[in-house]
Amino acid sequence: MRMMKLKQVMWQLGISQREMSEAIEKPDGQPISQSTMAQLVNHDLWPKTMERAALERQIKTLLFARGANDDHILDLFVMEETDAATVLADRAASALNNANSKESDYMLLRKNTLTRQAREHFRLPCDPFTDEMQSEEDVFLSDDIRYVRQAIRQTAKHGGMLAVVGESGAGKSTLRQDLAEWVFANHEPITLIEPYVLGSSDDNVKGKTIKSLDIIAAIIRCIDPSVKPRRSQEDRSRQMHELLLASTQAGRKHVVIIEEAHDLPIVTLKHLKRFYELQAGFKKLLAIILIGQTELGDKLSEHNPAVREVVQRCELIRIKPLDNEVEAYLKHKFARIEVDYQAIFEPSAFEVIRDRLRMSHTEGRGAARGVKTISLCYPLAVNNLVSGAMNLALKLHETKVTGELVVASLRAEDV
Repeated sequence: MRMMKLKQVMWQLGISQREMSEAIEKPDGQPISQSTMAQLVNHDLWPKTMERAALERQIKTLLFARGANDDHILDLFVMEETDAATVLADRAASALNNANSKESDYMLLRKNTLTRQAREHFRLPCDPFTDEMQSEEDVFLSDDIRYVRQAIRQTAKHGGMLAVVGESGAGKSTLRQDLAEWVFANHEPITLIEPYVLGSSDDNVKGKTIKSLDIIAAIIRCIDPSVKPRRSQEDRSRQMHELLLASTQAGRKHVVIIEEAHDLPIVTLKHLKRFYELQAGFKKLLAIILIGQTELGDKLSEHNPAVREVVQRCELIRIKPLDNEVEAYLKHKFARIEVDYQAIFEPSAFEVIRDRLRMSHTEGRGAARGVKTISLCYPLAVNNLVSGAMNLALKLHETKVTGELVVASLRAEDV
């Protein structure tokens, strides 16, 4: 990206644009405005009301007073191609050198909330990233998400077994909520059955496992809340089957949706085949949608003989990262609160957001050893990263989020 060397030096010395503007005096003795300073630093636009040579002298005087050396001052006002990482303060620079560490991986996913002051700074009527899902129109639809959404709706409407797999923050819960909204808004004759998964785990040491009896009970209660599930597994299964038959004959369709399905034990995954095979003639009585993190994909691997019969019947879809859709995603988020995203971001920010949410690690041995890159560029991570950058922009009195500001926000504690 192109930027003035002055901006790099200010970052290195910990000088904000506000400090710089307050220290620079116009001929009438008043300080220049922060917006004037921002235009100079960010776009090489110099004020016409001041002699440039006098302004340069004042800037250099302040820099020397704050510890600048001759290398800092050399070519100070030249616009040049610069790696964003070079603008970080020394304290942040050491952290960036370890950007591929596990600690950095966790940091990229850390929760960041846009502060009230930052919202006011950018003139936002509300936070575009908090409690923003209020209707179907709030869901960002890339080609990939549109495909996943359609697969979920078709499974609910026409039957089948579907597993939707994605990283934490990929938007899995949003897609589940979107299905419920679609069923309600379109008066679809579909009963959504969602067994409770609070405290569930794939073994009884870490938490309570979800068993087939629990799923049967959830189906019974959802179809007829007035009916009490019977005690024995055989009686309860028969009770569920009878209720499903009666509801199907009345024109209803039924879909079991299990979120956090990566926590399902293998034995329960195997039992899902029997649920799926419940029929009235050729008509299936239940559709099944599993939603979970990447471990679900591992459990449903075709190389896992324990679940071979389930894998043969289950379509598996992985939610892809945003990557090249970052700009379109942010455009959508800000459009939903009636704000032009171009007033918030410099073009350099989008590529940096994508790149900073890519993690590389070495795997394999010997000749097979190589570097694998994994993208964490999912909605939640983008939301957190952008919120942190916007909060930092307030502290530095920046008018827009730039690429270097995104990098700095990852570790900067205060500037």
